[in-house]
Amino acid sequence: MNPDLDLSLERIIRAPRATVWSAWADPSRLEKWWLPAPMRCRVDQLELRPGGAFVTRMSDDDTEFVPHLDACFLAVDELQRIVFTNAVDSTWRPANPAPVTMTATITLHEHPDGTDYRMLVRHGDPESRARHDKLGFADGWGTVAGQLAALAESMAPR
Repeated sequence: MNPDLDLSLERIIRAPRATVWSAWADPSRLEKWWLPAPMRCRVDQLELRPGGAFVTRMSDDDTEFVPHLDACFLAVDELQRIVFTNAVDSTWRPANPAPVTMTATITLHEHPDGTDYRMLVRHGDPESRARHDKLGFADGWGTVAGQLAALAESMAPR
């Protein structure tokens, strides 16, 4: 991690890695946690494989959904790692997304209490990192990690 270019968060999720993974891999589950509540998410494309599309829309009134993310998966190692970028869109065209271009790496590690869930978001320059941080990276990404944890923990076998 480069502290001048990257932002990161970590969370222990009290559920098995397979359960956390399924919350990423199933569009109907991803829609439940991907955006901070009360925003609503709709998944248009979720091809969890290298080169696959990752397209979501968002709504604050649950009726009109507007574009949120048009990205491409770069690497997918089942139960271990997901890497996606919005620098390339879902059709593999170069993109210049607002408000910031980023590449995110999500890693899942075994932990005695469940899953060690880590998010590393890389930026191309210090200004982009600072902009993302100022826009509320920790609150936004932290909130969705919390929502993912709540969903995965509710799905976990007791």
